[in-house]
Amino acid sequence: MAGAGEEPEQPCVPDFEPRLDDHVEQIAAQLRELATAKERLQGLLEAVLAISQETDLYAVLHRVVTTAMDLVGARYGALGVLDESGEQLSQFITAGLSASERADLADIEFPRGLGVLGHLIRNPEPLLVDDIPSHPASAGFPPGHPRLRTLLGVAISVRGQIYGDIYLSERRDGQAFDHDDEDIVVALAGAAGITIENVRLFEHLRDSAEHFQRLLLPTLPDLHPFTGAATYRPAPTPGRLGGDWYDALWLPEDTCAVIIGDVVGHDLRAAAAMAQARSMLRALLYDRLTPPSSVLHQLDRTLHAITDLPVTTACLARIEPADGGWRLHWSSAGHLPPLLISPDRQAEYLHAEPGLPLAVNTAQHRPDHTHPLPPGATVVFYTDGLIEDPARTVDEGLAELAHLATAHADLPLQDFVDTLADHHPSDGHDDMAIFALRTPRSAPRTTDSE
Repeated sequence: MAGAGEEPEQPCVPDFEPRLDDHVEQIAAQLRELATAKERLQGLLEAVLAISQETDLYAVLHRVVTTAMDLVGARYGALGVLDESGEQLSQFITAGLSASERADLADIEFPRGLGVLGHLIRNPEPLLVDDIPSHPASAGFPPGHPRLRTLLGVAISVRGQIYGDIYLSERRDGQAFDHDDEDIVVALAGAAGITIENVRLFEHLRDSAEHFQRLLLPTLPDLHPFTGAATYRPAPTPGRLGGDWYDALWLPEDTCAVIIGDVVGHDLRAAAAMAQARSMLRALLYDRLTPPSSVLHQLDRTLHAITDLPVTTACLARIEPADGGWRLHWSSAGHLPPLLISPDRQAEYLHAEPGLPLAVNTAQHRPDHTHPLPPGATVVFYTDGLIEDPARTVDEGLAELAHLATAHADLPLQDFVDTLADHHPSDGHDDMAIFALRTPRSAPRTTDSE
């Protein structure tokens, strides 16, 4: 006890402040790690969603590379696709190279899978390398290649088979790749494998539908003295068989017939209806040799009696000799007007009474129309997939098509129709058929007796 007049003895209190500071710092560090992990996870989820929406394989592969780079902060990235043997690379997609670095590598063949890249091919487990030149499998870099130090490699599997490898190099913060980087890229690779398989199935369906559609379309005959050319482009959605078709043939009376049509729908029924209508129309043309309006009328009646034809638009035209050149004689069943390009590259739509589509009213009268065709003229028949876009009016689409056609009217005819299809003014969501016929530069020998 303290004596009289002495200060009381103070109890000994431990100094908790440094330890508390340490705990706070640890908690703050853990919170930062959690925030980083959350950001990475969110970035991964967004990346997977974005990748899954791609429908082009190269776009998917490139998006996988750039996404992996973003997730781990890598400066360089690449994705190597294995060939059928699974022993070397057949494709190598890179990202992160500057323009000068790409120029330095312009004459260097892309890697086939030697060195450290080949090590990952032979051993498809995630690979972390802190110093590439020191790795036992390192084969050095080709001339002009950036000198890389670190590497993170992860394999991509599709249906249980190794499809390729993601390669990442040089974190932007200068640190080596770690296991957190590895985990996030492994997760990305798993999602990429599923997307790659989906896109391959998509492309297979699209190619199969397009091949089937093309089998239904004719091989154009020799239309001499005229020149004819056609092209067909399928809708981009896989499995969407279209009802667009074209045809051309010589008739016994030295007249060329041209048909363009579009059956409503995108399925097997539409494709089958298209084939029926085209075949029957050919038979009627040879049998009747009557004006186009009469042939369309009989086609409509016959199809109505023996089939369940969906609503169909069509334009049937005859190119007949006439004074000083030729005459276009046509009838329309609710179809878009033919486009006439004169020899001096002036465009004119042959607007006339379009009539009702087929399978609407078989009793409806169908009018005929005629228009002179001078030597060297081009007539374009097309379906609505070439010009329709919900963002603008049909007239705007027609105006753009006319501008496009006049700008390229001097091309050889097949190049001309391919150019129209390649640079179409539509939104590209529908299939399209185009047929063009060009009259010779000289006038025909025979004249019309009318």
